[in-house]
Amino acid sequence: MALPIRITFLGTAGSTPTKERNLPSVAVEYDGGTYLFDCGEGTQRQMMIYSINPYKIKSIFISHMHGDHVIGVAGLVRTLALNKRTEPLSIYIPKGEEKKLVPLLTFDKALIGYKINIIPVKPGILLKGRGFTIGAFKLNHSVPTFGYYFKEEDRHHFIKERCQKIGIKGEMYSKLYKSGRIKIGNRTISLKDVTTMEHGRKIAYVADTRPVKTAAGAAKGANILIHEATYTEEYKPFAKQRLHSTAMESAQIAKSANAERLIIFHNSARYKRADALLKEARKVFKKTDAAYDGMQITI
Repeated sequence: MALPIRITFLGTAGSTPTKERNLPSVAVEYDGGTYLFDCGEGTQRQMMIYSINPYKIKSIFISHMHGDHVIGVAGLVRTLALNKRTEPLSIYIPKGEEKKLVPLLTFDKALIGYKINIIPVKPGILLKGRGFTIGAFKLNHSVPTFGYYFKEEDRHHFIKERCQKIGIKGEMYSKLYKSGRIKIGNRTISLKDVTTMEHGRKIAYVADTRPVKTAAGAAKGANILIHEATYTEEYKPFAKQRLHSTAMESAQIAKSANAERLIIFHNSARYKRADALLKEARKVFKKTDAAYDGMQITI
């Protein structure tokens, strides 16, 4: 039985918080660990409100070094220290921006009794966990910016009746799974002969950017595409000038990627509600929803 993947939207605003929305952060929980994508101001309090255990955070993935996406790191690492965290914490940040993160960790000479690893990000796989990988891809914003994907491993499932007919039993299953083939009598049996493939689930996280092909590529076939939608088409000149996406453009990326579902977030403070953004996106990609703080999705 597949392990659940739970996504919690801790903050869904863009640039500035509102009464309804905190600054960007999304938590992905899988197999007892939590992986945080961006960490805007107030993220640690949002975690308390929406029942995300901060002590289960394994890694934080920062899309870019704009304050609304990263300032929350300062408070979070200190709270973890005060509560005696001992496990190392990895913070991933675009390559070349590492020195900009250091002041948030050291400005008050706080006693942080656990190791913080600052890991530079470049395109490709960043982390291989038990049964999943997390990778990065380039975006187009005013500073070095990356999107991220969480991809569960594909799994083979044995076809019981076929295996029994061929004579596979006991330790032969594990041998076949590990090596990809076994010999039974004069016959060589390959893994694909007696299994079906279950494709692992995928989540793509796309923060501040103009629409880019790399996002559509990374999100190809994703179960969930989380994509910024700062403006409606009315304000597209602002989107181009400030290197953001409109809701319609986000939907075009989802359509191009053949994603199962699009969740738009990072809305400008000019929109108290996301109705106008959602209406535009659904004209292009029907399976679109607008994120709100505390929204949870389990896949």
